[in-house]
Amino acid sequence: MLDFLYSILVYLELGIGLCIFIILLFISAPYGRHYRSGWGISIPARAAWFGMEFPAFAVILIFFIIGTRYLHPVSIIFLIIWEIHYIQRTFIYPARIVGKPRNFPLLLAIFAFIFNVMNGFINGYYLFYLLFPYPMSWLYDPRFIAGTLLFFTGFFINLKSDNLIRKLKIKGNGSYVIPEGWLYELISSPNYLGEIIEWIGWACLTWSLPGVVFAIFTIANLFPRALSHHRWYKKQFPEYPEKRKAIIPFLL
Repeated sequence: MLDFLYSILVYLELGIGLCIFIILLFISAPYGRHYRSGWGISIPARAAWFGMEFPAFAVILIFFIIGTRYLHPVSIIFLIIWEIHYIQRTFIYPARIVGKPRNFPLLLAIFAFIFNVMNGFINGYYLFYLLFPYPMSWLYDPRFIAGTLLFFTGFFINLKSDNLIRKLKIKGNGSYVIPEGWLYELISSPNYLGEIIEWIGWACLTWSLPGVVFAIFTIANLFPRALSHHRWYKKQFPEYPEKRKAIIPFLL
């Protein structure tokens, strides 16, 4: 039964990702700077971020425990790498939101909650329940080494970019300003570029179908949003640097 559910959810997530990519090219997801009325009930952004990201933190941990992988070093390392991102995203990021209290559409938060349950399931079930544990030799495999380097490079880019935006908001009393410095000199959304790199790294270091599907979904979700951010900056700030790209330095 779980094998069947796993197979269905893998292809469902891939299909949802492709649909979202097309939709978001034309409609900006209504949260953050793109928030607008008309999307039903809204809740505080801090509560929304915690509630919708928590399943990603918890579901994979449940599979790690019930799959009895807590004695296998490679499985432990997989879990630590995953949870490094989701501890930051679930607990730290919402607590550090600055500026005026912002609303978040409840409908969007529910959708993200369901997605994170699904994504936590397919990754956790595959890595910690469906397969035999990866051998210790996997830690020396070029795919694991390259993927881990990519993951932490992306995590660093994502974290530093978020911190720079946070400092700018503090300086601007919660208002948006033109970001400057570091990768913001080249692109409008280095935080999204960092997160995309992270999950490409995850797909590589686990060498798994769920990892690949999640990386595709991340690109499908964040690439159009980066384009929306870029258009928003150019509309809000006529002096916005003309040569700055949206998400890929020097290209797009």
